Amino acid sequence: MQSPVGFASYCRNHIRNFSHISSSLYRLCPSNVVFEITKERRDVYERLKHELTNAPVLILPDFELTFKLYIDAGCKQGLAAPLHQRQIVDGEPGEVVICYISRNLKDSEARYGATHIECLCLIWALEKLHYYFEGAVFEVYTDCTALKYLLNMNTTNRHLLRGQISIQEYRGNMTSIYKEVKSHTNADGLSRCQKQLSL
Repeated sequence: MQSPVGFASYCRNHIRNFSHISSSLYRLCPSNVVFEITKERRDVYERLKHELTNAPVLILPDFELTFKLYIDAGCKQGLAAPLHQRQIVDGEPGEVVICYISRNLKDSEARYGATHIECLCLIWALEKLHYYFEGAVFEVYTDCTALKYLLNMNTTNRHLLRGQISIQEYRGNMTSIYKEVKSHTNADGLSRCQKQLSL
């Protein structure tokens, strides 16, 4: 199972909800796990094949335009950060997707408070996508009001301090924008818990 999951993981930036879709297959990878194919796992495998064989709706970035990074850490389960940009495609202006990134939280990270997890999501996304942001102007959209003020926050919390230090290099180029949960669906859907099927 490691081979197909590893191959799909190589293309994870082009598959929306990758970490959520593939989580049941990842649980089959350790050698001490009983390999059992269930209907859900077969469906997941088929969905990954479908996602890999159909053209993604991704656009090349224009480094002259502003990037829009939507971050979310949902249900203490995963981190998500789709990167968008406002471009003209086929003569129509609109917001297009540059890439999707997402990952599951580690057990220790799942114990963090909500603001700490959102901060972790921002740091992780900036590190993962740094080549888009170096020298570029970009906006960070979050549904966490505390994170909007991270750069100017006075705190002794080590996680938030690390966040402040990590994003200092983007000061002046980065604008934080609060977006209500109900209108934050592009990142929210990548990170939120969805109905879990019992295996």
